[in-house]
Amino acid sequence: MTFLFYLFLIINAIAFILIGYDKSLAKNKKRRIPEKTLLGFVLIGGTIGSGVAMQIFRHKTAKRSYLLKFLGIVILQIATGCYWFYFKK
Repeated sequence: MTFLFYLFLIINAIAFILIGYDKSLAKNKKRRIPEKTLLGFVLIGGTIGSGVAMQIFRHKTAKRSYLLKFLGIVILQIATGCYWFYFKK
């Protein structure tokens, strides 16, 4: 269980840093990090880190298509968690 905690901590830290770095790249009009990469980290567990970074850096908060994909992943994660908690006993 401790291993999973540290794994999710690292994934969320990376997701947070990637959102902040992508914001920096956007400000400097440089080549950006692909949305697939950012959403990939959300999918593997970086939801909290990405969500917090989006609010702190005010990045990707106005892009409707990104937010819908982000929300879809969050709903999928909640549904998966509920399934495992309630039906996999």
